[in-house]
Amino acid sequence: MTEFAHTNIITGDWKKLADFYIKVFDCKPLYPERDLSGDAIDQATGIGNAHFTGIHLILPGHFEKAPTLEIFQYDHNEDNLPAAANRKGFGHIAFRVDDVNEMLQKVLNNGGAQLGEVVNLDIKDAGRITFVYAKDIDGNIVELQHWHK
Repeated sequence: MTEFAHTNIITGDWKKLADFYIKVFDCKPLYPERDLSGDAIDQATGIGNAHFTGIHLILPGHFEKAPTLEIFQYDHNEDNLPAAANRKGFGHIAFRVDDVNEMLQKVLNNGGAQLGEVVNLDIKDAGRITFVYAKDIDGNIVELQHWHK
């Protein structure tokens, strides 16, 4: 059996970033909070004396056994490059929303930023989508999308 478990975001302040996703996207905390260190963590991460804290968030529209957004903060985080839609590696997380402009305003009101413009696009054999790329408070790209019926 194979099933998707979670997506992890590393941050400098896990409580602040988790609060952003809770306030903006209605994610729900999945307790217990994590506070992990020790030999197994060092071996798994390849980082000596690794220690991280954080929490899993239940994504909107899902329940406890569903995939989660895992937000962790290490005692020492490496710096990262600015987010870009075409950078190799993790690109973005996407949320289906009822109103893209309304949700974009909610992102902005909670400290996020707009990356691109709101666009409408007809995708052959898939339908019409309205979407925009935004950034969370750490600069991670978040796509807000609405598929029209």
